[in-house]
Amino acid sequence: MSRVSIVGAYNTEFGAFVKKDKVSGLTTDTKSYYDLLIEAGRGAIKDAGIGAGDIDAVFVGSCSPGTFINQEHVAPIAAEIDPALRFKPMTRSECACASSSVALYSALYAVEAGRARHALVIGVEKMNLLPTPQMTHVLACSSHWPSEGARGMSFPMLFAEYAKGYQAHYKIPMEELERMLWTAGALCYRNGAENPLAHVRNGPQTVEEIIKLNQLDERGRCKNMMIAAPLRLHDCSLVTDGAAALVITPTANVSDKSRAVEIAGIGHSVERLQENVRPNMYDLMAGKNAVAKAYEEAGISPRDIDLVEVHDCFTINQILSTEALGLAEDGRAGYDYLAGRFTRDDKVAVNLSGGLKSKGHPVGATGASMHALIYKQLIGEAIGVKAKKADIGVAFNVGGSAVTNCVTVLRKL
Repeated sequence: MSRVSIVGAYNTEFGAFVKKDKVSGLTTDTKSYYDLLIEAGRGAIKDAGIGAGDIDAVFVGSCSPGTFINQEHVAPIAAEIDPALRFKPMTRSECACASSSVALYSALYAVEAGRARHALVIGVEKMNLLPTPQMTHVLACSSHWPSEGARGMSFPMLFAEYAKGYQAHYKIPMEELERMLWTAGALCYRNGAENPLAHVRNGPQTVEEIIKLNQLDERGRCKNMMIAAPLRLHDCSLVTDGAAALVITPTANVSDKSRAVEIAGIGHSVERLQENVRPNMYDLMAGKNAVAKAYEEAGISPRDIDLVEVHDCFTINQILSTEALGLAEDGRAGYDYLAGRFTRDDKVAVNLSGGLKSKGHPVGATGASMHALIYKQLIGEAIGVKAKKADIGVAFNVGGSAVTNCVTVLRKL
């Protein structure tokens, strides 16, 4: 198996790139799906210091553009990045929120097989053109439709089952679990405040600030409303538009090692789609399997890791992912967050980008974004908070209700 490295990356700004008229109800697109995909692709090629003609294949990860923007067959949009990309093979991957990690793995296989010398990977999603009820329905289509989506089960409800299962299995008082969740969320908001590309840079940065948002006003409402008990609004990731891209090549082809990061190991493990047939709902069994594969291939243990980007689609998944990565004992990650671990000053920093909670979660772009921002940390060009030490980073990207699990170990050359 040939060694492969990332040699360039780009992340667009993340946000809600629409203008909504409160009177007419009309929504205007201010930065389109096409704009985002092209910007990210051009940016990554430029960052890699190569020409578009050097790209042998393009792999696009996107979750549901057919329903978000009425556009299927999206990979060929990459031909608009540069005329030199015309006639190149282009393929789209779809695995819910892990779509662009799976696109990266497909590109990796092509490079390892010798079919491509340079491959361009792009993750992209445009979510904010739809009203919230329609957007929620689109996302629910990535659940098991007969037993979940068709019965009104949204993703907050599905991950609430993990929160309730975790709380019951480890016998954690509900008040304590809530503080664990809020502590994890506040950490991401603090980091995201320093990320110039983040969707939200002014979120509540302490547990105390979040608790204030839980208080009811005179009309019986609060700013941190319950979405699916025990998950509140600030336990949930953002509805975001954005894109990110990577260029990969055989490590033997790298001329400037100072700007190359090796893909040292990957783990891609898939859980059964419907939650009601899984043996437990208190840990990420498939996630742990993916972690074991990635660590074995890379020849590392949790002690070797300097920073991680985990899939905090909901704060409970941040806690579960931290345990799956072996950074905390099972049932103890929440207590470790309460104790102040996983900050920028800790041995292992979690979500220096702000994570999905603050950076944002354009579902098809999230995996590529995780890899792009770790890449930038490892080459010393951090976007936002800079890691105290950055030799090895891990991306843990999840698709669906912890169904598709993609774990990548990235190592500085």
